[in-house]
Amino acid sequence: MIEVRWHGRGGQGAVTSVELLAVSAIAAGKYAQGFPSFGPERRGAPVAAFTRIDDKKINVRSGIYEPDVVLVLDSSLIGLVNILEGLKPNGKLIVNTHKSPEQIRKELNFSGTVATVDGTGIARKEMGVPIANTTMIGALLKVTGVLGLDALKEAVEHRFGRIAQKNLVAMKRAYDEIQISN
Repeated sequence: MIEVRWHGRGGQGAVTSVELLAVSAIAAGKYAQGFPSFGPERRGAPVAAFTRIDDKKINVRSGIYEPDVVLVLDSSLIGLVNILEGLKPNGKLIVNTHKSPEQIRKELNFSGTVATVDGTGIARKEMGVPIANTTMIGALLKVTGVLGLDALKEAVEHRFGRIAQKNLVAMKRAYDEIQISN
């Protein structure tokens, strides 16, 4: 099983991302859960969302306290939120930033895999908006290999309709452009 914790801000699409990923995993014949964790937060407030994916039935229904992967949609949360909390020592950290994996590794003193991509820059260029949630799904897919890019096509088309293709192009760019340091 792979467990992913997403960190973002209200309105950045973390919840949409976990839903798209879970629906796509299920359509691909896997078992999945996608759920948010927030209270009365407002747009811009820190939020967390979670995804579990496995090839067999998932019986656990609790929150994710020791994720295999942490994905950060907004790098301004680094230092504001303890993004590494509970992340397994050999875990994977994926950050939407223009910084290199080595810079993030040094900044956080993290020894696991660190991957970075300028998801916001890609989203601006490909979609005309700085919302990198679907873009960062591409990064997650490359780092984890949990699903292929094609597995997201139907769910993205259903969710985004006429702008789905722009989201898919941005997702592919992040998949291709992510920098990974083990």
